[in-house]
Amino acid sequence: MDLPMHSTGATGEPPHQAVIDILAGRFGDRLSTNRTVRQQHANTTAWHPAKSPDAVVFARTTEEVSEVLRLCSEHGVPVIPFGTGTSLEAGMNAPFGGISLDLGQMNVILRVNEEDMDCVVQAGVTRKQLNTDLRSTGLFFPIDPGADASIGGMASTRASGTSAVRYGTMKDNILGLTVVMPDGAICKTGTRARKSSAGYDMTRLFIGAEGTLGVITELTVKLHGIPSHTAVAVCAFPTLQAACDTVITAIRFGLQLERIELLDDLQVRACNAYSGLAMQERPTLFVEFGGTEAIVNDQLATFREIAAEFGPLSFDNASAPDERQRLWSARHDVYWACLQLRPGSKFIATDVCVPISRLADCMVATHEDIARTGLVAPIVGHVGDGNFHVSIMADTENAEEMARTKAFIDRLNSRAIAMDGTCTGEHGIGEGKRRFLRQELGVTVDYMRLLKRTLDPKNIMNPGKIFEA
Repeated sequence: MDLPMHSTGATGEPPHQAVIDILAGRFGDRLSTNRTVRQQHANTTAWHPAKSPDAVVFARTTEEVSEVLRLCSEHGVPVIPFGTGTSLEAGMNAPFGGISLDLGQMNVILRVNEEDMDCVVQAGVTRKQLNTDLRSTGLFFPIDPGADASIGGMASTRASGTSAVRYGTMKDNILGLTVVMPDGAICKTGTRARKSSAGYDMTRLFIGAEGTLGVITELTVKLHGIPSHTAVAVCAFPTLQAACDTVITAIRFGLQLERIELLDDLQVRACNAYSGLAMQERPTLFVEFGGTEAIVNDQLATFREIAAEFGPLSFDNASAPDERQRLWSARHDVYWACLQLRPGSKFIATDVCVPISRLADCMVATHEDIARTGLVAPIVGHVGDGNFHVSIMADTENAEEMARTKAFIDRLNSRAIAMDGTCTGEHGIGEGKRRFLRQELGVTVDYMRLLKRTLDPKNIMNPGKIFEA
């Protein structure tokens, strides 16, 4: 049994006009059919073709989300949850039209429980907003994807970032969710307790579902103490292999890394030019340690000894806040830095993740593939957990170049899967990686589709994502 599909209607009046009219009466100027607004709620950050919704609704409460879903369920109208629009695999496209449900105005931090080190937030709260609010408490929320994404969107894509090696991903930092189901029912998946054996783990069912099972409207997330002392080491190596071997050895040794990032030589060149740095243009590790000053100094010394085994070209460390900030800002600004490598090109991002023991094999093979294919494509990775990104600077109007680019991405995905890894460590499946999900998980995809049909029988929740038609 296939999931039901939706008609895109004829040119002219949207096929879901009756529902749009009802919602307009309910939400007033918080519903928009303006062409520009609709285009902004299609795919804007990835290279896949944009597909706009018929209308955008700006919700402010869980109850309003429930109203929208109840109405859309009755009429079989697609609903596409929207956070900040930073999906890299076209996760918020509207291939069948419908309603883009923008949660950006649901941006209230509802409760901070300092003693329990958790807080409750609406889905539209962004990670930077939350950490700014928490600053006076000595606590912080550690998950940091490159963009200032919404917490709800980060949960929906099971996001992580540079600090995942120490604090895990979104699935490790959420205690419970409020989710509006496709029929409008409001469900709570957990409590503030740090652990539970009560029934199915429904919280993790929705984390990473990319809005295909329901709409996350509130989240209870874990907080962590800000380390009293932090230091960063920057270490350049003659080869990617040497840098990866250093990472693998440090992980196996049990070092308590806050972050460990690897930039290849081309990425270092881009960061130097954009951020005004003067690093050697060789494969380079950024490593951060946190804790007491004594612990940090001990960890730094041990890491330096490990790195020395693999022929480092340089080893520098920074403990002053402004120095650390400058380095991590350069790391987070790789998008803008990469664009300057080839002015006029478009940024095509893709990622994979492999077991840490296969990291060097996968990265070196990928680097060689880039050279053979003739692409401008720097590599940067959250290598402490085997995850790396390739940023391809491509002329999307050049059919031959795009054919080479797509073939390279296909090979990269297949290479990671063949190494018992995944076609995406962070970006999600969306529209862009649907066929690789079957290659990675086989018959398990059929059970995912069964869950989808059970919870969303009319297939109104973000249709066309994760599963191929």
